[in-house]
Amino acid sequence: MMRRLLLAAGFLLTALPAFAVNPDEVLSDPALEARARTLSSQLRCMVCQNQSIDDSNAELARDLRLLVRERLKNGDSDEAVIDYVVSRYGEFVLLNPRLRGETLLLWGAPVVLFLAGATAMILFVRKRGGKPTGTPLSEAEKAELERLTGKRN
Repeated sequence: MMRRLLLAAGFLLTALPAFAVNPDEVLSDPALEARARTLSSQLRCMVCQNQSIDDSNAELARDLRLLVRERLKNGDSDEAVIDYVVSRYGEFVLLNPRLRGETLLLWGAPVVLFLAGATAMILFVRKRGGKPTGTPLSEAEKAELERLTGKRN
């Protein structure tokens, strides 16, 4: 019974998201803190690159979390905070980049690559389809086949 309880507790601990926000970073206003958490979850840690700044323990992520909270305390809107961070670090800082001219390649590349791969597969299958492979049987091989099967071709 104790083993099951420990396994369940371990599973719950690993299933919960691991936020890296330190207690000294948390804003006293719950509404501002909720906005800060929402914004932090949308921004990429430039060190880890596969985590939001809300999940990262990197120093740069901490600095960005503090910057977001400072901007919110100064009265900036969510969009203004995002625009400010993007102006400093570029579109790459967004985990979900905006659809713009400069990010069109980023959004369109998967579709283009998929279509190119599908077209190449179709052309390959059409080119290979119906063609015999290998070399024709020699006379000795034909004779051996007739002997084994008892049929004459």
